[in-house]
Amino acid sequence: MNPLAPLREAFIGFVQRRKQRRRDGGSVKSSLSFAAAAALASVLIAMTIIPRQESASGPGFFRAEERQGIWWLIDPSGKPTLSIGVDQIAYEPDRIRGTGPAPYREAVSKLYPDRNAWDLGALFRLRTWGFNTIGAWSDDELWSLGVPYTVILDIAARSGADWQHGKVADFFDSRFETTARNLAALACRPRSHDPLLIGYFSDNELRWGSDWRGKENMLQMYLAMPEGAAGRKRATDFLRERYASDIAKLRQAWSAVAADFEHLPPDSTTEAFKADSDAFLELVAARYFEVSAQAIHAADPNHLYLGARFAGRVPDAVLRGARSADVVSVNIYSFDPRPLVEHIYEVTRKPVLITEFAFRAEDSGLPNTQGAGPKVPNQPSRAKAFTEYVTRLESLPEAVGYHWFKWADEPKEGRFDGENSNYGLVDIGDQPYSEFVAAVKAANAGALRAHERSTASPRP
Repeated sequence: MNPLAPLREAFIGFVQRRKQRRRDGGSVKSSLSFAAAAALASVLIAMTIIPRQESASGPGFFRAEERQGIWWLIDPSGKPTLSIGVDQIAYEPDRIRGTGPAPYREAVSKLYPDRNAWDLGALFRLRTWGFNTIGAWSDDELWSLGVPYTVILDIAARSGADWQHGKVADFFDSRFETTARNLAALACRPRSHDPLLIGYFSDNELRWGSDWRGKENMLQMYLAMPEGAAGRKRATDFLRERYASDIAKLRQAWSAVAADFEHLPPDSTTEAFKADSDAFLELVAARYFEVSAQAIHAADPNHLYLGARFAGRVPDAVLRGARSADVVSVNIYSFDPRPLVEHIYEVTRKPVLITEFAFRAEDSGLPNTQGAGPKVPNQPSRAKAFTEYVTRLESLPEAVGYHWFKWADEPKEGRFDGENSNYGLVDIGDQPYSEFVAAVKAANAGALRAHERSTASPRP
C-alpha cells in the first residue's frame, strides 16, 4: 500500500467537504481543519521534491538528451522524463479588462483562509492530476514548494517589443545585449543551483513578420526604424552587401524606384525582394537567439534555454536562427500538433516542447469569442481533444512535453486584451471541470509510456 494514501484520501475528503459547504452556502463541520489539510498537502508535495545534491547518475540539473533515438528531459537524478505543465497557475491570473475586478482571486479568497493555503491546494491538485511542471506566468511563490518550474524572462519585451501590437525590438542595438545580460544576472544567476528549475524561456510569441498583428515583414520593419537606429543601419548595410553597394542592381531586382540605400521603397513583389527579406530575417533571428542564449548560459550554465515560445508556424529562417536554444518551444493551438512539431525538428534538430495548447468548450458559459484554440461543443469533447492531442504528440520521439494553457478560466467580460475563453482546468470559482480533469489525469499518466514507444521517422 502506498504510505501516502491515507494522507491523500484525508486531503481529498477535506476538499470534497469544502465543495459541499460552498454549494450549500453554509458551514459544514469537519474533523480535518484547513490548517491540517494544508499540512497534508505540504507533505504530499514535498514527497515529489527533486534532491538538491548532485546524484551519481546525473549532473544534478535538468538536461535534454537523446537516448536510442528518443529525446527526453533528464531529471536531476538521471531519470528520463517529460515536462507536463500548466501555464499561469496564479492566485490572481486576470483582472477584468486588465484593471477591473479579479473574479478568480475574489472567489479563492473566500474559499481558502490565506494565500499559502491556496498555494498548497493548487500544487496538490496539479500533482494529483498528473502534471509535474509549473509553467510560464505562474506565481513565483510556488517555485520553492517542491515542483519543477520554468521561468519566462521577456528579454525582447523589455527591449521594446510589444506582444499585443506586434512591435519588434531592435536586436542590433547594444542596449539589447545589455538588457539581456542584466536580466539574466538578475533572474538566472540566483537560480543557477536550483535543481527544481528546468530552464528559461526568453520571450513569448514574438512577431517574426506578417501575422495577425501586421502585414510587414522583418526587413520592412527594420528599414522603417528611425534614422540612426542600429537595426535600420544593419538592414541597409545588409542590402549594400547583397548588391555590392550598387543601387542600380537593387532597383532592377526589386523593380523599384530608389535614389540610394537610405531611401528604399516600403514594398516589392519580386522574388529577389522575398529572398532578401528571408535572408535578413534569418540574420535577425540568429542575432536574437545567440544573444539570449549567451546571456542565459553566462549567468546560469546549469539550466536549459527553452527558446521563445513561437506562435505556431514561423518561417524556416527563424527556425534556423533558433538552433542556439537547447529546446525549441512552440504554442500549437490545433487538434493535431504532429505536422508542425515534425517540421520544427527537421529544420532545427532540437527537441520540441509545446508551451501552449487548449480547447474551449461551448457549454462552459463563457463567450469564447476572443482567444486562440479550437472550440468544441462540451466538456466531454474537450476531454477527448486533450487525450488525442497528448497521444499524438508523445508518439513523436522529439517531443519532450507539453504545457496546458491555462489553470483557470478567463473572466467572461474579458482580460486585458479581451480574451474571454474556457481555458481553465478550473472555472472562475476554482471548481474543476470534473469530466475534463479526469481525462487529463488519465492522459498525463500515459504520456511517459506513450513516449517510450515512440519511434523515429526516417530523417534525412
